[in-house]
Amino acid sequence: MSQTKVFWPNLSADKVLNGTVKSWVFIALLGQWLFASYIFVLYAMPVLVGAPELVSTLSPTTGMKKDIGGDLNVLFAHILPAIIMALSGLLQLFPAIRQRFPVFHRWNGRLFFVLGVAGAFTGMYLTWVAGLRLSDIGALGISLNGMLIPIFIALAWYTAVTKRFAAHQRFAIHSFILVNGVWFFRLYLMGWYVINQGPNGNTQHIDGPADIAISFLCYLAPMLLAELVFYAKRSRYAKIKWSVTAFAAAGLVFTIIGVAATGMMMWWPRIDAVFGAL
Repeated sequence: MSQTKVFWPNLSADKVLNGTVKSWVFIALLGQWLFASYIFVLYAMPVLVGAPELVSTLSPTTGMKKDIGGDLNVLFAHILPAIIMALSGLLQLFPAIRQRFPVFHRWNGRLFFVLGVAGAFTGMYLTWVAGLRLSDIGALGISLNGMLIPIFIALAWYTAVTKRFAAHQRFAIHSFILVNGVWFFRLYLMGWYVINQGPNGNTQHIDGPADIAISFLCYLAPMLLAELVFYAKRSRYAKIKWSVTAFAAAGLVFTIIGVAATGMMMWWPRIDAVFGAL
């Protein structure tokens, strides 16, 4: 009798690590575009149809302080560019786009950097001058996020100009993570709720121990994971690559949970409310 041979795929540590990272990019791209749709419907659509009062009524941001007066313009200047950044930011991470369309990559990166720095400064203004925060201690993590954005963007820009492309790639990825810090915060917070089947260490003012931890970890953890991936790709040892792949896979699963939870619990209910009120 002839024996049936079983063919197993030839999966190396490098292939699995790259596949995990690419899967994360795909999920993040989906989540970013869902976020862009949410921002457009909640903030842009009411203005376009002549009902800007819906922004103050339905926005979770202005809900912190109902009468923000002239600072509403700063709020729009802070939030609406997020639509562009969500649609274009991840395109910077695709090697095929960088290689085939270098001019687009450069100008798209410059646009992302400029909007990112502007978003950091307007975000700090809205938090500490306009008072759009639920608590002082709860705003510290995101404020540190805002302060790091110009630093890492400046490093990414400088390394690109000086043609240190390996360093530029690292700083650009860290800049992408930092610019999307609030997006990561939503994902981590909703993912935390799902895992715990409700709040655990959270408060309405986002100043519980879990809230404070998440406000820092939402960007520090992805930055650490990015550094581990860079280290693993340079390493010659399969054990290191497989270990980092395990961490990356955990990050991928948590991102999937976060995108699904945020979409269902935070983004879709407000999108539905806008359409119901128009």
